Amino acid sequence: MLVNPNVDRAIEPPIAEAQSWITGRSFPNTKPLINLAQAVPSYPPADSLQDHLAYKATLFETAQYTEIAGIPELRSELSTHMNKIYAGNTTLDNVLISSGCNQAYCLTIMALARAGDEVILAEPYYFNHLMWLEILGIEAKMLPFRHEKGGIPDPSDAAKLITNKTKAIVLITPNNPTGAIYSQEIIAEFYELATERGIALIIDETYKDFLGPIEPHGLFKKERWDQTFIQLYSFSKVFSLTGYRVGSIIGGTKIIQSIIKVIDTLAICAPRISQDAALFGLLNLSNWVSEKQQIIKARCDFVRELFEPGKTEFELVSSGAYFAYIKHPFIAMSARQVAIKLADEANILCLPATFFGSTQERFLRFAFANASIDEMADVKSRLETLS
Repeated sequence: MLVNPNVDRAIEPPIAEAQSWITGRSFPNTKPLINLAQAVPSYPPADSLQDHLAYKATLFETAQYTEIAGIPELRSELSTHMNKIYAGNTTLDNVLISSGCNQAYCLTIMALARAGDEVILAEPYYFNHLMWLEILGIEAKMLPFRHEKGGIPDPSDAAKLITNKTKAIVLITPNNPTGAIYSQEIIAEFYELATERGIALIIDETYKDFLGPIEPHGLFKKERWDQTFIQLYSFSKVFSLTGYRVGSIIGGTKIIQSIIKVIDTLAICAPRISQDAALFGLLNLSNWVSEKQQIIKARCDFVRELFEPGKTEFELVSSGAYFAYIKHPFIAMSARQVAIKLADEANILCLPATFFGSTQERFLRFAFANASIDEMADVKSRLETLS
């Protein structure tokens, strides 16, 4: 049986490969595994949310389909939430609920582009974004990595890549994998470029709840934002719901109607219980979220202190939200070799940055959100033993 060659040629799932490096191993209590490979919260959902879902599971309506675009109450509440943060003017008709942000991205790309078209990604990219383009036969054009700018992409680089086949520019902020957070000014420049060239600007804002001191962008305030801008979001991180798979797309009504056709053929709608979880979180968990934001901020601040210049041979390129992007000192080794070395000798599981781009041999990604401050301090001491 022949498989689709686009699928066959697409990159393999990187997290699964990294996990294979430690499969079958046991780790001593004196040097336990510190898993910095996957971006997951270290804490469970709020007790009140778990109780709410236990009740919801007893109801017949929870086992039924919702509207294709999602529960109207959730879409309305998310629109209100986003309008408050971004001083925007969205409505529930601009909102579609998806099964996670990965699906939100896939749905959006399918609604915008077809085989032979082009989409611009910023290197280092989120690997699932590239995988989906490869599977669909859409060419990815890469914005070069600006190490000297802390991983912030340059709109002038994007302008050089746009052709008559280009359908969208895709950005992620706060960024995965680098942790870099883009300023209002940079985002506005990308928006103006996309508007001028008649293409979409897609911004994955999975980690927008962990912006820190950076002010939110002002795109939803634009009079005609819905002609250019599409926001992707996830409830997974903010409410610790990674396994529930619930995210969203906010865009113009025309693109949302197109996406409705796509999701109807794939899943009909996002799972009802996951949507119930997101709605409960928006309505009831603002204080809980604030407490968790402070926990993540403390970890991020601690990581920046650990990797201050002169304290270690590992250089912190950028950090924010859940991530630290690290330049390793092993010039003669590939990023993959270094990551395996860390797993074998230091019992630290992280990702080589070549999972996020072929030009990233000197870098590693640490996802520190699922590690305590004590564990991150231990990471530094273990790194110092490597030679």
